[in-house]
Amino acid sequence: MMLACLVAALLQVGALPNAEPRRVAPALAFPEAGLDDTAAYQGYETRLYRDAANNTVQVYLDRHSGRVVELLADALDESVGFTVRSGVRAARIDWAARHATVSDSASTRTLTWWLGARAHAVTVGFFLLGTMRVERDFQYAKAELRPFDAPPFVIAPESALVAHIANLSGAEQQRQLTMLHASSVAELESRIGAVPTARQSDTTWTVVINQPALDGQTRLRLELEGDARQSRAAVSGHLVTITARGSAPLRIAVRVTTDAPALTPLTRQQIFNPGFLSFVARAHAAAHGAATSPSMVRARRLDREVTSVELLSSNEKLMAGLPNFATYFGRDGMMTALMMRPIWHPAMSARVIASVLRKLGPRGDVSHEEALGGQAIREHAQVYDSLMTVYEQHGAGADSALAAARDVLGRLRRVRENYHMMDDEFQLPVLEARYLADTGVPPASKRAFLLGTENGASRLALMMRELGLVSLETKAYAGDPRAENLVGFEKLDSTHWRSASWRDSNAGYGNGRFAMDINAIWAPEALQSIATILRQLGALGLGAAALDSLVPDSIHAPLRDWLRDTTSLVHAIDVWRGARRHFVVQFDSAQIASRVDKKLASLPAAERGYWDRVLVRTGAARDSLDFLALSLDSAGAPIPIVNTDPATDLFLSDVTARIITGASPESGVMRDVAPFVRPYPVGLFIAGLGPVVSNDAYASPSVWDAFRQDAYHSPRVVWGREVNLLLLGLTKQIAAAYDSQGKLVQPGLATYVRSLRSALNRTLAAVTASHLEHNELWSYRIANGTLLPTRYGTSSDVQLWSATDLAVQYTLSTLPR
Repeated sequence: MMLACLVAALLQVGALPNAEPRRVAPALAFPEAGLDDTAAYQGYETRLYRDAANNTVQVYLDRHSGRVVELLADALDESVGFTVRSGVRAARIDWAARHATVSDSASTRTLTWWLGARAHAVTVGFFLLGTMRVERDFQYAKAELRPFDAPPFVIAPESALVAHIANLSGAEQQRQLTMLHASSVAELESRIGAVPTARQSDTTWTVVINQPALDGQTRLRLELEGDARQSRAAVSGHLVTITARGSAPLRIAVRVTTDAPALTPLTRQQIFNPGFLSFVARAHAAAHGAATSPSMVRARRLDREVTSVELLSSNEKLMAGLPNFATYFGRDGMMTALMMRPIWHPAMSARVIASVLRKLGPRGDVSHEEALGGQAIREHAQVYDSLMTVYEQHGAGADSALAAARDVLGRLRRVRENYHMMDDEFQLPVLEARYLADTGVPPASKRAFLLGTENGASRLALMMRELGLVSLETKAYAGDPRAENLVGFEKLDSTHWRSASWRDSNAGYGNGRFAMDINAIWAPEALQSIATILRQLGALGLGAAALDSLVPDSIHAPLRDWLRDTTSLVHAIDVWRGARRHFVVQFDSAQIASRVDKKLASLPAAERGYWDRVLVRTGAARDSLDFLALSLDSAGAPIPIVNTDPATDLFLSDVTARIITGASPESGVMRDVAPFVRPYPVGLFIAGLGPVVSNDAYASPSVWDAFRQDAYHSPRVVWGREVNLLLLGLTKQIAAAYDSQGKLVQPGLATYVRSLRSALNRTLAAVTASHLEHNELWSYRIANGTLLPTRYGTSSDVQLWSATDLAVQYTLSTLPR
């Protein structure tokens, strides 16, 4: 009896393999009746399951294209995808069962679910097994819409790597094959674009694709299976045809098996603090009536968002979003940690800081994104290809290139980091300062955290390395506050600047060089945070003498001077607080009317007519408009794009300090809030949708064209992250106007607070009416004179920083009435 109990307990925590399949219901599904607008999803549906190791597995059906994708959000960010067609059109696909089954063995995990197709016969093709990053690129290229006889989608670096090895001879070829665990070039070639095979018994047919990784160290296996008495399957090259034997819809079992390492999920008790969990419990206790009653909808939505965070959280990392970003993203983790502080367990901030410090570059650069598994192989293959090209061109005279190529080949799946982004360098000190200043974390815990290690270096040493980089990047402007000394993007090509902050699409910053969010918000906030960090470290017994030795000797960072005397740091903070003056844009009503008219004239007739009616109805163009430009061009001139980035400043700024000292917050705060509630196409606000992330009406036609081609950060979308920053910022500003008894600290603040509450309520009403507010981002279309919210095509269904709506809901509940 005791042995049976022990085995059962071990099975429950995953310490022993469980080969027996067990049924599991979806942890989440989108769209969900009563919570989502099904029409806005335009035929897209998804379900998220937990596999035998409690790792997240997401399956989605895109009925527009017939694409079916299964994401395995494990330690390698894997995916399996295929396209189902009836003739030349997307097949009418659907779920054939609600549940799935999961099982595991000593080294593999399997999930099986059932796909239905309402057709007599379907053709399945465009099989793609590997990393989700390749699936993402496949769909970005619209490759799933091409004819099945189109040229195959090729991972070019991997194909080139195989070709280079095929060109080698003798011992060198064998040496490199051995490094990839391959016995021959033919075996290596078989790992690129595996081909389906079929087998059949009296009762069952099965189509199998085995896909080893290029280095042979891990494998994915896809099986499509059906009842041979009801349908039959045939394989021809890379295509599979499945034909019904009768009139019933096709029913296909989809089974995916992986031997990739699993992650270690966190529970909600490890993620959220007791106060927030009690808040959720109270919402459930108060829920009553039908499933669509307001109290039930609120409880269901809270539970869905809590589950979303659980699905993204593991001991190893916080994933940015599913399905497209199932891995570490530094910015996403840090922004979420900042926004979730009211509801997260304090240990979560420490987890995020540690994960960022662990991945710092040699100079202290913060990693934006990790490339692991198949994506790491793809990126390393590209490096290998360039080295082998040098060797092939120069022969024996390039032995060093050959040696370097071998070194890359031997570490083909080593995790690679992307250090291209710039805003994250300034976000880390802000998060560190707030963690170190948190009175709820015992000093002993803070000290133990700082003296703990990542990759052989103390976290404190890594922290000082990164702070030194921030002090260097802000040095030029602190010494000479001209626009050209601001923190600027690097060149992308001869005519474009790289978008190296959160709006990281090529069109994101209107081809500006100096981003407002970095220079007017994050840089001054980072410097203020460094002052807080140094003060808190001193209180922990880690003074200047101990810290000086941790600043890298290879650079002369102002941080060294700040350790000895903070006078120059205070000066730098004051100078950088004035950087926003470079971004100020002001238009009178005549200028607004002229520019908006020109922009509307560029739109299709239906859209132009819709927005003309909005202008007449709202009178939005009657008054002047002040805003902070999204960016500056290379000459330091503002690129006049209205944007949501001031929401970050509302969220971060210490309005309490200004009120306590008697300074008036009204003018600055309301100036920043005004564009959010000014109706589009003058401002950002769209009723029934929310504040769009940008408005390019005042910019040049070249900016209009860029956003038209790349809508990811354009006036066509609302971002959940920006909505939540705005709502958290507004609640913070409102709360700061009240004392502990719920009374205004200054009677003259009443009008100001009413204006903030109006902005808060209008925004909440608009995004709630969209029925898409849980999404990473959402868009709209105009049909028959009506604006219809729609799901954005590449939007994540579960997004880490979109789940910060939980912090919004909690903080709203604490506001004085």
